[in-house]
Formats: sequence, C-alpha cells, structure tokens
Amino acid sequence: MHFLDQAKIFLKSGAGGPGAVSFRREKYVEYGGPDGGNGGKGGDIVFEAVPGLNTLIDFRYAQHFKAARGSHGMGKDRTGAGADDLVIEVPVGTQVLSEDKDEVLADFTEVGQRLVFLEGGMGGRGNASYKTSTNRAPRQHQPGEPGEEMWVWLRLKLLADVGLVGLPNAGKSTFINQVSNAQAKVGDYAFTTLVPKLGVVRHKGREFVLADIPGLIAGAAEGAGIGDRFLGHIERCRVLIHLIDISGTDPVEAMQIVEEELAAYGAGLDDKPRLVALNKLDLADSELGEGFADELKAAGADEVFTVSGATGAGVDRLLDAVLAYLPERTSTETKGAEVEDTSGDGEESSEWSPL
Repeated sequence: MHFLDQAKIFLKSGAGGPGAVSFRREKYVEYGGPDGGNGGKGGDIVFEAVPGLNTLIDFRYAQHFKAARGSHGMGKDRTGAGADDLVIEVPVGTQVLSEDKDEVLADFTEVGQRLVFLEGGMGGRGNASYKTSTNRAPRQHQPGEPGEEMWVWLRLKLLADVGLVGLPNAGKSTFINQVSNAQAKVGDYAFTTLVPKLGVVRHKGREFVLADIPGLIAGAAEGAGIGDRFLGHIERCRVLIHLIDISGTDPVEAMQIVEEELAAYGAGLDDKPRLVALNKLDLADSELGEGFADELKAAGADEVFTVSGATGAGVDRLLDAVLAYLPERTSTETKGAEVEDTSGDGEESSEWSPL
C-alpha cells in the first residue's frame, strides 16, 4: 500500500430541486387551483472517520466529490425527494484545511466522528405555497438554492503514543521491528525509511502505538534530505524516543542536530518529553556507552538509555520509562487505529507535495 498524507480535493454539495408550477386538472372540478409541490433538498457533503485506514492514497485518484441535487417538485402537491448525502471516509487523524492551508476546518481524532461539512441547498417552493386569498392562481416558483463548493486540503497526522526520532541510520527501523509488530525495511544506507511507519508495542500487559518517521538531518527545516514534512505525524505523541547511533562519530552533535530541527519545526515538538537512547550497543562495549551517556547528560539529556535494537539488550528498561508517560490504559482500539503496513515501496515519494 502506498502512503500518502496530503491530498487536495474539490467538494460541492447538491443543489435544491426546483419547485413545480402545476394546476389541478380534474373532471367536474372547476377552478382547481395550484398544486405544484416543493423541490427536494440537495445532498450534504459529510466527512466520517473510519477504522482500517492510515493513508490518503484513495484521494490521489478521485479529487472531485459532488453530492446529488434534490428532485424537482411535481403536481398534486408532491414534494421532490431529497438527495442522499455524500459520505467521504477518511482515516482517524485527518485534518481538513482551507485551500491556502492557513485554517484547520475540521480535525478527526476518533473513530465514528462525523461532520456535515457542506450543506445541500434547500428545495425551491412550488406555486401551491404562493396561493393567497388575493392570488388564487400563482405561477411563480423557486428554482432551489445552489449547493456550496470549495477546494480543501486533507492532511493526515497518524495517531501514535510514542514517536521515534533520530538521524538517518540511527537504527530506528531495527528498533521498531524489535519492540512491535511492524515490519519496517532495514538497510545499511541512509534514508531506508521513506514514509512513516506504525507498530503496536505490547509491554507488561500494556499496549501503545509507536511511530517511526524518516531520519532528520541538519537543515531539514529548510528541506534538506526528506525535510521535516513527516514531523506532523508525531505532533500528537505523548513522548519521543531519540535514538542515537553509539557507533557514530559524535553522539552529542547528533543529539543537537535533531533537537535544533525539532525546535525549528515548532508545533510544540521541542517541549515534548524526550527519552534519549544510545542504540547499537552490540557494536560497542559498555564502557564506551557509559562515557557517551555522561557526555549526553552534560549536553542536556535528563537520562540516557543504552539499548540494542538488534539484540533487544536494554530495551525493556527503555519501555518501562515510556510507560510512565502514558495513561493507565492505552490501546489501538481507543484511537480506532488499525495498524497496517504503511511503508509502501517508495516509488511515489518524488511526486508528493510537501507542506
């Protein structure tokens, strides 16, 4: 499945049906009078958050959504049928933005959340409704109100409890594979992860959702590398795990680069609790890990964990610390997140339009 977290679509609610101009034509009934019915209401545009979706890929192939118009009124005082609403299903975590992306018009954070976004036009009045004591044979009617229309952006922010951040090749994919049911691609080259990845972690009878995003490099806020476009997927996380390659040249510099990019992005990411973890302990001895941990603490880290995503060493202690930041009970069901493979094959990443 390809991953897409942004899409621009056109919405138009249905117009109301026109009212009818009609007069009774019955044998032996003189001066039958008007009997034109009103038109039916146009269909609404409705958004609904549903489980089982974690990408906006469907909106790449269908960008125009138009609800049906109401039926016209008919003689014998028959009102036209109202049109069915057009329900657009979106993943939990989807935001609806204005065309210029300056305003959040809707935010879907729970399964079943439903919003009438554009209302259909009201049906027009038939000539029967214009009859008065002085106007016995009216011929006027209303055509029905037009529907509303607008362009909007859909932006998906995956719902996760914990986010993984770090430089490319920090071992984030290996780590999420070790602790969750995810099957992220692992490689010995930078930017193995091209799209966000979700996994469900089960630890000591608790469950939480872990999100892995592509690695950050210096200048990501200005578009370097993959840039910071995927940081929106960890905006709602309760805590971040900052993985640092213990075999890298300078762990302190690696931590500072990522911290600077989080601060440049804003949206409260630099204020979120952070758990710093030196990864790839299997490639270094414990003495070196302790030395690097002291350097990171001196540089501002509150607590430093040493782990190995490949062997699982030290992982339980890190997960214990994560649980302290989570509510007593968290599960994928409370968010409506049915976690699936969101890795895609990376073929379409060059066509995406960043924020």
